[in-house]
Amino acid sequence: MRARCGGLRVLCAGASVLAIAGFCALAVLAPVAVTAQQPTFHVDVKLVNIFVNVTDKNGVIVGGLTKDDFAVFEDNRPQEIAVFERKTDVPLNLTLAIDTSGSVRKDLDEEANGARKFAHDILRTQDQMSVIEFATDVTELTPFTNNLSRIDHAVGELRSDYSTALYDAIRLGSEGLGKRQGRKVLVLVSDGDDTAKTSTYAQALEAALRNEVMIYSLIDVPIEASAGRDLGGEHALITLAEQTGGKHFYVGDGGLDKAFAQVSDDLRTQYLIGYYPQHQVPGAEFHRVTVTVPRAAADEFNVRNKAGYYADAAVKGN
Repeated sequence: MRARCGGLRVLCAGASVLAIAGFCALAVLAPVAVTAQQPTFHVDVKLVNIFVNVTDKNGVIVGGLTKDDFAVFEDNRPQEIAVFERKTDVPLNLTLAIDTSGSVRKDLDEEANGARKFAHDILRTQDQMSVIEFATDVTELTPFTNNLSRIDHAVGELRSDYSTALYDAIRLGSEGLGKRQGRKVLVLVSDGDDTAKTSTYAQALEAALRNEVMIYSLIDVPIEASAGRDLGGEHALITLAEQTGGKHFYVGDGGLDKAFAQVSDDLRTQYLIGYYPQHQVPGAEFHRVTVTVPRAAADEFNVRNKAGYYADAAVKGN
């Protein structure tokens, strides 16, 4: 008797048929078992978090919106909202960067007093603040802490110098914040005049976006009608805030106290919207994010959020 098993010819006799049948069954089943153990591949899509502020046409904060009021688009492609929070309790990591160059030297005492009050008003137990000053160089006066005594002491150490390393301060401050978990906010107090010329505007903006940092610019113009006023620098501070989802404020009649209070109000009324990217544009280096309130008329609300994120940056849950 001759039997074939998977192309293999075997001579069989009598009771050997059962053994051969068992061998053939194993030979047939073996490839199936191997196939079942093949590895499964999947794409690890990470959550993208966007902090959003909404104001009406008069600039009044709109705080009562729900998840269903919002729509999110990445590169003009609709996304499904997976996370939504109002008045977020996400921990706040805040770097206060104070310009101590010659052009704002006369305001150092006001800056120190305003910074102290700001820290006392905004910091909760889960929040931390660092303080840096920038003139010719960028100097850290205190690392991240929620110890108000340390912060008070740090802002009392402000020292003036000649040049203004504004973009260095933004780049270094953003890189420091990038190592933190939670909301990352850089509050700049400056007239916008960068004279150090070490880092560029583009490098500063990229550092902020890569590290998911929101910039709040408090523009301190020493003399509004001064011929030496740096309008280009002021515009740069405004654009940096817009692109990162922050906001700019001019230090006017209310002084720094009022400007700091406006920053506090803005941070306390943010929405957190998170989504897992779907149908991404392949090969894009930068993904642009748009958040809208579809039910509202085009001019009814002003929705602010960061312009987007770099594809090769680490997208982390905040």
